[in-house]
Amino acid sequence: MGGEEQEKKENSGYGERLREITAVLKKHAITRGVSPEKLRLILEDLGPTYIKLGQIMSLRSDILPKRYCDELMKLCSEVPPMPFSQVIEVLEESMGCPWQAEFQHIEQKPLGAASIAQVHRATLKTGEEVVIKVQRKGIYETMARDIGLMHKAVRLMPPVSIKGMVDLNMVLSELWTVTQEEMNFLTEAANMAEFAKKNKDVAFVKVPILYREYISPHILVMEYIDGFAINDKANLLANGYDLNEIGTKYVDNFIKQVMDDGFFHADPHPGNVRIRDGKIVWIDMGMMGRLTERDREQIAKAVEGVALNDIGMIQDAVLALGEFRGEPDPSQLYKDIRGLMTKYGMADMGSIDVAEVLQDLMDVMKENKITMPHGLTMLARGLAHVEGVLADISPQINMVEIAASRLKSQFIQNHDWKKEAKSGAKSIYLSMRKAVDIPALVADLLDGYMKGQTRINLDLHAGEDLANLLRRVTRNVVMGLWVMALLISSSIICTTDMKPKILGIPALGAIGYLGASVIVLYVFIKHIFSRK
Repeated sequence: MGGEEQEKKENSGYGERLREITAVLKKHAITRGVSPEKLRLILEDLGPTYIKLGQIMSLRSDILPKRYCDELMKLCSEVPPMPFSQVIEVLEESMGCPWQAEFQHIEQKPLGAASIAQVHRATLKTGEEVVIKVQRKGIYETMARDIGLMHKAVRLMPPVSIKGMVDLNMVLSELWTVTQEEMNFLTEAANMAEFAKKNKDVAFVKVPILYREYISPHILVMEYIDGFAINDKANLLANGYDLNEIGTKYVDNFIKQVMDDGFFHADPHPGNVRIRDGKIVWIDMGMMGRLTERDREQIAKAVEGVALNDIGMIQDAVLALGEFRGEPDPSQLYKDIRGLMTKYGMADMGSIDVAEVLQDLMDVMKENKITMPHGLTMLARGLAHVEGVLADISPQINMVEIAASRLKSQFIQNHDWKKEAKSGAKSIYLSMRKAVDIPALVADLLDGYMKGQTRINLDLHAGEDLANLLRRVTRNVVMGLWVMALLISSSIICTTDMKPKILGIPALGAIGYLGASVIVLYVFIKHIFSRK
């Protein structure tokens, strides 16, 4: 009986919420289309669940068009605060005792109120000034209900995908997973501890102190950070700070997080970065990005490829980073990247806008039905925030010039790069890189051939003469590889005492030499006749 009552209650909740959603959609005339601004307003009216989902969707430029992502980034995090009585209720339930047992004072007016939690300034019994991050009462149940309702709505529709790439059910499931992680304050506490450990040797970086004895899935108690917002130029200058120095350190540390640590603040907007006692203080680590070492290498490779005007290098990076939704078309991908290169021309490393490059690359990937790792989309958003801060406080600072010192490539660190690029040294460098790659490529070719998997696809847009030439070159290269393999293997065999022997030489080695000779003779004769 209890189960039936619970089901009826849930169905009633779904029905009531559905009516609320319908009213909002009618208010905004959803049947007349959805512009980026209209979508943002709809999500704001639908409440905390949809605001949070919209904020997360703003990261997914691989799914939504960029103009929609840009608009969703404007979603206001500030929502009406929950009553102070509910704050106390959540706090005491988490601590298991009256709040007065641990705190001298808690300010009733919150420092900030967002869709998932709100923050109050407080004083511990021991006198330390702290902030308490308190999760909204019942927010998990509210969001779970709304996500469940959206899943039900999707099931009633035919299979829907965005640009033929992503199933809506999958998107909802991923968003719910991310949201659940953000709602668990134990995860945020772990993020803060990891971030502090990775930056413990950086003198100008600070992380708020955690008071672990009060941490639970629903509350987080940490050191109160005063100071100034990183974009509070007037107060920073009035207190003797050098904006260029702040901007340089801010970028340097963010690049370190990305390229060295692979663990970075995914939401580095001015509200989450403060300046205190000459240090950069990073706060609010509910949303952090991660990149594997391989991801970091490929990102550096893609940016380097843009600087070198090397389409092949960029294509390799894109293919290595992404996951295909369907059969890839390398020819089309190559053309799209070539179109991208016309935008940047022969730009040097110091003039490249990394955030713009990444966004353009993601657009190319999206058009070619390639999805990217979640960390990469978060990085694109993070870079956009960082460059926005730089443009505000220190526009003359170039992120790439600072990033160059962090990249482990001697080429990128070379201070004479601009002169070398103009003098032709770039071509020499490219040739050397590709020459180094030849043995690995040959090995892959032979391995594929032995497995019967080798397939050469040529998309030629030239005359028949060129096509014939390429076929001959390809054939001769393959024959040359066989000759080399036979000669090397036969020479090794001849150093052994393998039997039987022919004229004192192991028979197998002699056969190998004979085979190599036959192939050379065949290629020679073929070459003579092809010239006639």
